Amino acid sequence: MPKVTKKTLFKTPDPRPETLLDKTTRAVRQITDDETEQRQAKTERLRNARLQQEAKAQADAAEQAADKPRRTSKAKSAK
Repeated sequence: MPKVTKKTLFKTPDPRPETLLDKTTRAVRQITDDETEQRQAKTERLRNARLQQEAKAQADAAEQAADKPRRTSKAKSAK
């Protein structure tokens, strides 16, 4: 009977070689992850640009409203 040691009692399975399907899956996941990162960066950039444009438009509208003199109604000025 062989002597019982860690190596003989607990055998680790040999790593199986990567199949063509595994290689394809890894490549596809890497490509989709890269595309996702690019899409998220573009979305963030466009969102920031839109928010800046909206803030500028809002500030311009407030400035134009402040420049116009307020008109009083004739009924109030007649009294």
